[in-house]
Amino acid sequence: MMKPFATTSRQMLARLSSVITRAAMGTLLLSGLWSCASLTLQGELTATEGEPALEAATVAEVAGESPISGEELELTPAEPDRFLEEELARFQALGEWDPEGGAPEELADTTYDFPVITNKHVQFYLDFFQGEMRPTFSRWLARSGRYVPMIQEQLREAGLPEDLAYLPMIESGYNLTAYSRARAVGPWQFMAPTARQYGLVINDYVDERRDPIRSTQAAIRFLGDLYDEFGCWQLAVAAYNAGGGRIRGAIRRFDSENFWEISQNNHLSRETRHYVPKLIAAIIIAKNPAEYGFDNITYDDPLRYETMEVPRWTSLEAVALAGELDLEELHDLNRQLRRLVTPPEAARYTLRLPANSRELVAENLPRVRAVAQVEYRTHVVRQGDTLTRICNNYNINKTTLLKANSLRSEQLVVGQRLRIPVQTTAYRLLDEEVAPGSHQAGLTGGTAGGLVLHTIKPGETLWTLSRRYGVDAQTIAAWNGLSDPSRIRAGQQLALYFAPAPGESGGTQATLASAAKQPPSATQEITYYQVRGGDTLWSIARKFQTTPRRIQEWNQLNGDLIHPGTRLILRLAEFTS
Repeated sequence: MMKPFATTSRQMLARLSSVITRAAMGTLLLSGLWSCASLTLQGELTATEGEPALEAATVAEVAGESPISGEELELTPAEPDRFLEEELARFQALGEWDPEGGAPEELADTTYDFPVITNKHVQFYLDFFQGEMRPTFSRWLARSGRYVPMIQEQLREAGLPEDLAYLPMIESGYNLTAYSRARAVGPWQFMAPTARQYGLVINDYVDERRDPIRSTQAAIRFLGDLYDEFGCWQLAVAAYNAGGGRIRGAIRRFDSENFWEISQNNHLSRETRHYVPKLIAAIIIAKNPAEYGFDNITYDDPLRYETMEVPRWTSLEAVALAGELDLEELHDLNRQLRRLVTPPEAARYTLRLPANSRELVAENLPRVRAVAQVEYRTHVVRQGDTLTRICNNYNINKTTLLKANSLRSEQLVVGQRLRIPVQTTAYRLLDEEVAPGSHQAGLTGGTAGGLVLHTIKPGETLWTLSRRYGVDAQTIAAWNGLSDPSRIRAGQQLALYFAPAPGESGGTQATLASAAKQPPSATQEITYYQVRGGDTLWSIARKFQTTPRRIQEWNQLNGDLIHPGTRLILRLAEFTS
């Protein structure tokens, strides 16, 4: 993993130098560069095999932003970390460092543009990758087929060694969602300060460290700056992992610009000292896999895609529906999107699509509509379950759970099956004859029969509305084309779209979910209200300035039991005139 190139204080250096090493695989280098000096990096925190995943709050910190759910972040432990402690212990047991080395064994049609040498430290990793690391290294080789051609092309255009395309192999195993306990993320294992320094966007909606193209562009600029300073690719790679300040200090202390000489001392961490020989071994094997027993690798197809501009708040689920695409394949092309929706900051966002799918997506996306609907899950009561615990697990209140199951008390029986109402957002493709509306493609609701108009009252926020209606805030923002969900004003009217209740065809009436009194009307105006979690007849009557008895009469209810998703008739003229 990399350290910030520009540091302003010892504290920053100390913090950024606590890094974790990654497993590497690569193979390119100019044959005349193998005598170049190089340095190592620092940092020893790593995840070990079998270690539990980070909790949601910690994962959010890894991402460099406010906590959001682990499902939204989708971060996974970096594979190179699994073997790190045992790997470093064995590496340390090699004893004295060998500053000498020779050129690798010449193989037909193999050239390197990174300074490759062979010594006992490089040989250690050649053996390690062929031994117990073989299954993991085989996965990295297979995965490299998707990304190495793209990385090499960008390195070639920048005038950097193409063998650096194997650096992400030892960093992350080419895993776009890899994270380390040093809080590095993505295939190039950028830490947030360095990522932002080199132009990557990290916020609640986007983390470009997980974007293979954008992160590669940033890594190339970073590596180029390090080479400009140290004049040697071994030193530059070591500084990529340890931080430029650590390498600078080692050069001054030992009056040497040779990585192997500097590494004879304990000034550098174990992780830093192993980094360069590990990369060299990975490069050698990756460029000569059959020579080292990796002759049955099925490489992933190279990364191919096309792009399309879509509106803010566009859901990947909507795009997948429009283009008849596999959602996971679409997500893999857009891993930088942390919440599976395009960010709200700009009116348009460039989305990557699988090859040959753009035309169908462009044709169908305007007909995709998002609606909120109530679904029911089943919970089987277990020993020790209480109503409070179950409500906390599903984030619903007791009243909703009791009413959904026609319960009059909180007493539960082991084996009892409870219906759990859950509000979800579904995407539907309208018929071709339905003309697209004027709203943003793929974001608006369905028919007017499911429309709820809510007038904002003082003190309300999008998040309070989200809890009230059981719809996530980003969906409400998407329905209304809000660029900044935190900026809504009292009196503003927002539209919400719900799936019609069973048996309803969807009329033209809008439900007015505002407590504001409507102006007098000479004729009775029938309005529909969709029951939400926690609603009671008393709370609805109070909201619309009527009585529970009137609501019972209007809807022919025999009692006061109502369920989330039920649509009630309200005759506004009777209580507003």
